Amino acid sequence: MEVKNVIVTGASRGIGFELVKYFSKKGHQVLALTRNRERIDLLQKNHHNIAALEVEITWEKDLQVVVDFVIKRWKKVDILIHNAGKLIHKPFFNTSIDDFINIYKVNVFAVAELTKVMLKFMGKGSHVVAISSIGGIQGSVKFAGLSAYSSSKGAVITLMELLAEEYKESGIVFNTLALGAVQTEMLAMAFPGFKAPVTAEEMSDFIGDFALNAGKVINGKVIQVSNSTP
Repeated sequence: MEVKNVIVTGASRGIGFELVKYFSKKGHQVLALTRNRERIDLLQKNHHNIAALEVEITWEKDLQVVVDFVIKRWKKVDILIHNAGKLIHKPFFNTSIDDFINIYKVNVFAVAELTKVMLKFMGKGSHVVAISSIGGIQGSVKFAGLSAYSSSKGAVITLMELLAEEYKESGIVFNTLALGAVQTEMLAMAFPGFKAPVTAEEMSDFIGDFALNAGKVINGKVIQVSNSTP
């Protein structure tokens, strides 16, 4: 088995945390990017192929910390999973420009900037996977109060399509997974009392397998991963 170097953002909880476990158990090298590394530190006691950086991915100086790690420890990146996300649930009329900016900083701008600084370490066969939402799909069922979140998730879908075109000669693959409801802390905050049909662990198994294998045959696509709405 070829050992891959995998970066996962938003790794402290939910799908991101489960992805770190998934890749580690598969024997790959994992770099977990998180704002709170406490849970990752516990994982590291039994999984020596996990590294963690406590960073804010919207800060340029913290992205440099990630770059420095790759230069010193890995030299190359095989898989980059943009899992970190930010959500606010409030009526559009009460959603300020600052609200929109704060959501887009995490869900779009940080995705673009982290991808940009990692490209120098990626090559033929590398796979960038952005985690989006069914709510970002044109024509999908929309939910009131998610104007900033869902529009940002639509933006990241288009960003990945554009990067796939721009870098198609490099052999680097860019895809997006638009997820339906997954039982995570973020979902519970947005839809209190709603019970999702899929656990974070179940979804991480799908995402992990997709990241490892789908890049061989899929590029520049958005895949809807849902058996429900939302």
